[in-house]
Amino acid sequence: MIIVTGGAGMIGSAFIWKLNEMGEKNILIVDKLRNEEKWLNIRKREYADWVDRDNLKEWLSIEENAKKITAVIHMGACSATTETDGDYLMDNNYGYSKFLWNFCVERSLKYIYASSAATYGMGELGYNDEVAPKELQKLRPLNKYGYSKKIFDDWVFKQEKKPKQWNGLKFFNVYGPQEYHKGRMASMVFHTFNQFKEDGYVKLFKSHKEGFKDGEQLRDFVYVKDVVDIIYFMLTHDVDSGIFNIGTGKARSFLDLSMATMKAASKNPNLEQDKVVELIPMPKDLRGRYQYFTEAKVEKLKAIGYTKEMTSLEDGVKDYVENYLSQEDSYL
Repeated sequence: MIIVTGGAGMIGSAFIWKLNEMGEKNILIVDKLRNEEKWLNIRKREYADWVDRDNLKEWLSIEENAKKITAVIHMGACSATTETDGDYLMDNNYGYSKFLWNFCVERSLKYIYASSAATYGMGELGYNDEVAPKELQKLRPLNKYGYSKKIFDDWVFKQEKKPKQWNGLKFFNVYGPQEYHKGRMASMVFHTFNQFKEDGYVKLFKSHKEGFKDGEQLRDFVYVKDVVDIIYFMLTHDVDSGIFNIGTGKARSFLDLSMATMKAASKNPNLEQDKVVELIPMPKDLRGRYQYFTEAKVEKLKAIGYTKEMTSLEDGVKDYVENYLSQEDSYL
């Protein structure tokens, strides 16, 4: 049985979709549904059992349950970069990750967990996942969420006892189906689609940094279907343990992403930019801590044998918009 924490969230539920596509149904979903609509993300899925996030420790303390587990895919976390409760973040993102690490150590299991590109902060030290642990420790995240992810990465490297295989995945800007419940934290594709549908245009920030044109701040946007393909590869192959960037390795602008979204939504490949893009000043409180560029170095991922081509921004956005956002039944 494979544990997938955060199994009703965006990446977790998309990974369960991938497992089902590959014929795997012996899955334990761990999450909390609360009053959110993310239950819809697992409505079509087949799985063996469900355990509330707060009850997993007790569930695993029963030997009959624990011995069933063959791997842990830990995607569960508070992923809101705006979360201000540091104690909550440390308990949820740091303490819980340590508990699952230790369980996998005791049982000699594979442990694949979600880190984050937010650990890189402003990117002043680059976006290199091949550096030594002491270099990773020098990273300075911009928010408490990023810090809660970084401190677990740092803790991992200090451990003498390790799981059978462990992979910490630094996700860059993931977009795609199953993010409808995320509100402000949903991708720019999701927000552009809905703003364009409602207003007929999209608002983008002007640039306040030399070398970047208005609306052309750069991010590494990665399609969620590529993300789950990588996780599945790591689950089903014996690969080197360590931290891995999960991105395309190619930064693209918010303008590129927005135009691709609006062209797919309108089915008009000749949409004129000046008619559908409004440039607005960036709020002053963001200007000093806004990332103008992120781009994953992905050579380390390729070195372990993952050779599948990443989906281009245009193709990923087109699939997401046409086959999900524009459809009445828009779930995987």
